[in-house]
Parts: sequence; C-alpha cells; structure tokens
Amino acid sequence: MSLIESQTIGRDVFSVLDAAGTFVFALSGANAGARRGMDLFGALLLALVTATAGGVMTDLLIGNTPPHALSSSRPFLIAMAGGVTGFVFLPHIDRFKISVLLLDAIGLSLFAVTGASNALSHGIAPLFAALLGMLTAIGGGLIRDVLSGQVPVVLRDEIYASAALLGAGVAVLGQGLALPADLTALAGALICCVLRLAAVHQRWRLPAWRQLPVSRG
Repeated sequence: MSLIESQTIGRDVFSVLDAAGTFVFALSGANAGARRGMDLFGALLLALVTATAGGVMTDLLIGNTPPHALSSSRPFLIAMAGGVTGFVFLPHIDRFKISVLLLDAIGLSLFAVTGASNALSHGIAPLFAALLGMLTAIGGGLIRDVLSGQVPVVLRDEIYASAALLGAGVAVLGQGLALPADLTALAGALICCVLRLAAVHQRWRLPAWRQLPVSRG
C-alpha cells in the first residue's frame, strides 16, 4: 500500500469517526432535552449544540476558520438526523435501556480522538493536541448540561474529562510513534469509552474535598 493510499484510508476512518461522534452526541442531546420536557425545536437545538460546540471551540483555538461545523452542511445534517432520532424514538430508546450516559460515553470517546488528530494535523504540539482533543470531547456535553438545567458532569468529581484526555493521549502517542493513525485512534476511543463506563459502574471518583468543617474562629 502506498503512502498516499494509507493517508487516504486514515482520513476516511477519521471522517467516519467524526460523523459517528456527531450523530451520537446529537442523539444524546435531543434525548436529554426530551427528558427535560423540551419541544422538538428545543431538543434539536440542544442536539446541534451538543454535537458541534466542542469542535467549534477547538477549530477557533487552532485557527481553523471558519470552523468545520460552519463551513459544511454535513455536520448540521448529521446532527439533525441524530436529534430527530433521539427525540422521536425516545420511548424505544428507553425500552432498550440505552441511556444518555452510554451515548455520551461513545460520543466522548470518538470526539476525543478526532479532536486530537485535527489539532495534530494543524501543527499543534502533542501535549496541547491531547488537551484540545479533550476540549472537543467535553465542550458539547458541558453546554448540553447547562442548557438542560443540570450540573455539568465535567464539573463533578467523576472520571469524565480525564477519560477523554487519556483517549486523546493514546491517539497522539500512537501517531508520535508512527503507528497507524486509524488503529491508535480506535484504541484511544475504546480506552476512553471503557474507562468512562467502568468508572460510572464502579463509582470510581477522582480525589475531591468533601464538605469541610465550618471554622469557628
């Protein structure tokens, strides 16, 4: 396989991962909105923000303007498809016990690696590429939680942003070692998703101060 063919396959894989992340995050956004009593317009707006906000933030920081979500109709159409699916099929999603948490974990993992890869392709240093991958992954969910009236999961003592950072770091490290970018991206996404779901199931938490005694001085 030639270098050009390899790079083309790599781009195709990241394009698929990005589309899947957009759809799943939009699905989780609309699902969360519907559960909070939003109408179709509100749920679709929440779906769009959830699916695109993190990527827009990253694009603006790396100087990729206009952001991909605003320069192509593809992300919008994918987000709307995910949003409509999440809103219309909410009863079926409930019946199959597909929670917003699971959808969010999948979207988190996919965006972590695609965001990191996007940053690397624009010449960002590896450490900051991993951090931008994390930002891509958590940005949409952060705004989704705020708009739906919840404390953002990233601000709690849960393993969330750290899972995204680990997944992005794996993708960045793999590319730094000249390993196949698509395989390291898939590995990073899998690690992020499994860690996030395991942390929820096992109630793993990062160290945090609990309520401190009130000073009487």
